[in-house]
Amino acid sequence: MVQIGYTMMTEQAGPRDLVQHVVAAEKAGFDFSVTSDHYFPWLTEQGHAPYAWSVLGAAAQATSTIPLMTYVTCPTTRYHPAVVAQKAATLQLLAEGRFRLGLGSGENLNEHVVGGGWPAAHVRLEMLEEAVEIIRALFEGGNVNHHGTHFDVENARLFDLPDEPPAIGVAVSGERSCALAGRLADLVIATEPKAELIESFDRHGGAGKPRVGQLPLCFDTDKDAAVARAHEQFRWSLGGWPVNAELPGPASFDTATQFVRPEDVAEGIPCGDDVDAVVEAVRPYAEAGFTEVALVQIGGDQQYPFLEWAEKELLPELRNL
Repeated sequence: MVQIGYTMMTEQAGPRDLVQHVVAAEKAGFDFSVTSDHYFPWLTEQGHAPYAWSVLGAAAQATSTIPLMTYVTCPTTRYHPAVVAQKAATLQLLAEGRFRLGLGSGENLNEHVVGGGWPAAHVRLEMLEEAVEIIRALFEGGNVNHHGTHFDVENARLFDLPDEPPAIGVAVSGERSCALAGRLADLVIATEPKAELIESFDRHGGAGKPRVGQLPLCFDTDKDAAVARAHEQFRWSLGGWPVNAELPGPASFDTATQFVRPEDVAEGIPCGDDVDAVVEAVRPYAEAGFTEVALVQIGGDQQYPFLEWAEKELLPELRNL
């Protein structure tokens, strides 16, 4: 059975609302939760981008059972990996073992703010691999000194370590990232139900490890309203990750998607209140070998109607996959 998660999408709600939403998701029966880690929203219409780690700390205290996870944090540019290790260890303690650290090579949208430039894709993967090694070394305890190709760590040590360090997930989109994840990660993360990603992850050492996907949807009893909202706030998603990773800000995403029509968005995102449509959208993930799928409800002010519908109608059907 595929576990079904809830997404705290920081791009579309403020910090207090995000915490209240995940509390409601826990009560509704979601199996886990994930949180985006952005400095900017994808589009200005989304309107938010609070600091994900403060939100997660509050969520750890406001909830009691639902697992938490970054989906995903880039540990190479805006954050140094030594700092990510400290944040993750602290959050694991606050959450009493419910936290997983999802990592990825990042997007220019969020990482450009520190003025370090935006490396080429192959360099970003080199940086991610080195960052994972640093984080794991710090999770092991003791002093860490590291002088690598991309990062230096000078006499670092985590003084507050959980008994069990957070599991580390790595986001993948192709063969090279799958190889990295298979070698170094405890789980794999992907946003498309591509069986070849899972097969590659397994070949490189990932067999038997969790694999987590994500699916956007737009619930509303008025389907036309749902389609309009999905187009307004999620048309950016049609660009694909090779494009989405490179654009520098919301204005760029607005320009890049100016010719995307509402019907184009509706073709790829379930809109309305059709339970079967969501089940059929999740099914390819299950068939590809994913063990978990986190749902994204589009529209920060539409979470409570969605959560009520999910508890009563959607989750019972998804449990049958």
